[in-house]
Amino acid sequence: MNVKDVMTSDVVTVRPDTSLKDVAAVLTERRISGVPVVDEGGKVVGVVSEGDILFKERGPSERTGVLAWFAAPYDVEEQLKLGARTAAEAMTAPAKTIAPWRLVSSAAAEMLDEGVNRLPVVDEEGRLVGIVTRADLVRAFVRPDAEIEREIREKVLERALLLETPETVTVVVEGGKVTLDGFLELRTDAELLPALVGRLPGVVEVESSVRWRTDNPKPARPTFPALGAR
Repeated sequence: MNVKDVMTSDVVTVRPDTSLKDVAAVLTERRISGVPVVDEGGKVVGVVSEGDILFKERGPSERTGVLAWFAAPYDVEEQLKLGARTAAEAMTAPAKTIAPWRLVSSAAAEMLDEGVNRLPVVDEEGRLVGIVTRADLVRAFVRPDAEIEREIREKVLERALLLETPETVTVVVEGGKVTLDGFLELRTDAELLPALVGRLPGVVEVESSVRWRTDNPKPARPTFPALGAR
């Protein structure tokens, strides 16, 4: 399953010059925790989150003068955000984004690694085409067993492994647990299959008894002319 399959296409956005008050109103009215900031060409230039606004609301350190810059618990970028009045001044930039063709598992990993709750989805030019949130990924995880089985057959066996006869592998999905059995031609395919299946949303366990008919042939060792040969 790809990001484009779970993302929201109708995305609320703000412009860089949108006032921070108006950004806060958008977050409150739409009941969302963050909003992409896009320029005139539709390219994502940053994201304003509830955290950015709370940081502004928290206010500056009680210290004053030069010491405020050195002793306050904020870095230079955060110090500048304290005076933010617009989305451009408060946003986190550059924004963490993802392409629509990336796997849902990749989106989950990036959200966890970056500590973000959402990822704007952008095309090759960096233009916004959607947004994917942690809630979207959770919904993908609870999809029906029949849908998981269909994706295993279509996207893993037929597309990823390029099997001409995918029916040589039996696929049973019960409560998110996938049981695989049967034969594949190559050992590498048989060993790769459980890993590919385990990355699909909604799969909680993979048990594979798939065997192989032949070991992959070892690549021929390259030959080189003897030193000094002409």
